[in-house]
Amino acid sequence: MIPVFLKTPWVSEALKAGFWGCFATGFVSANALFLVWLERKVSARIQRRRGPIIAGPEGIFQTVLDSVKLFTKELVLPRHGKTFLYLLAPLLVFAPIIVSFIVIPAGKNLIIRDLNIGFLLIFAMSSVSFFSLFLGGWSSHNKYSALGGIRSVAQNIAYEIPLLLSVMGVVLLTGSLRMTEIVSAQSRIWFVLVQPLAFGIFFCAMLGETNRAPFDLPEAESELVAGYLTEYSGMRFALFFLAEYTHVFLGSALASTLFLGGWQGPLLPGPAWFLIKTYSVVLVVMWVRWTFPRLRSDQLILFSWKVLIPLALLNLLVTALGATLFLQP
Repeated sequence: MIPVFLKTPWVSEALKAGFWGCFATGFVSANALFLVWLERKVSARIQRRRGPIIAGPEGIFQTVLDSVKLFTKELVLPRHGKTFLYLLAPLLVFAPIIVSFIVIPAGKNLIIRDLNIGFLLIFAMSSVSFFSLFLGGWSSHNKYSALGGIRSVAQNIAYEIPLLLSVMGVVLLTGSLRMTEIVSAQSRIWFVLVQPLAFGIFFCAMLGETNRAPFDLPEAESELVAGYLTEYSGMRFALFFLAEYTHVFLGSALASTLFLGGWQGPLLPGPAWFLIKTYSVVLVVMWVRWTFPRLRSDQLILFSWKVLIPLALLNLLVTALGATLFLQP
């Protein structure tokens, strides 16, 4: 017999939310470990190496052993740092990314919450995430960490604008902020064919948002030791590391949803197509990291303000004109 209080709507919704939260956390953690292993193999292939090969078949358990090592490492606190903010930053960087998975549709009916503002929720959570990088760098009481945090703020502000502008063309074509409706609108043709410039801008801005090379200035090890991560160790460092790879996966999932048709495809089930498209974008992100050199800080900012933003505004203007002339009855 099920207790009566468990049948009340708010309790059942809370239990359902807790289940999906645990599932999302488990998937995010396992997926981040897999992406670390995958990037090691991709970088090894590009550099004509073999990568991890000892721990398990093709070294698949290497990242698991690394995570065990991070669990056992000592957690060091900066002597003159802001202790509360220093401890809060790793949690604040990881939690908003997990929340964003609520509105990502992995299949036709495989979505936790189909919100009518799902598009806005993802970008709101990403803003909270990058703020925690500055918080961690400033609270460490280290000049290299502080510089990395300042760079992360400047970079994310600069690249948040073209990221939003590039997606607004998709919103204009669909007339909705609901993620499932955006995918359904691509039943005949993917938006990457209708909005190729927007997809290119989105991809470049996504690299800047996720601090991936050649836009990894906030943690440039050749200049800033490890940037905002310098004073972090053990699982606090691991949380930042997991958040970075999860952010890459989230950005790739968003790219496949907005531009590559989401779960739509022949023969295979919807979730399979969603994962194929998402991991394909992830592989391109990894290829870019190990192919192109890091930009200077001034080049990175100017590339956004002088190239990406004008192109995004032009694409938005042309899309609005085309939607007015051809999509209106």
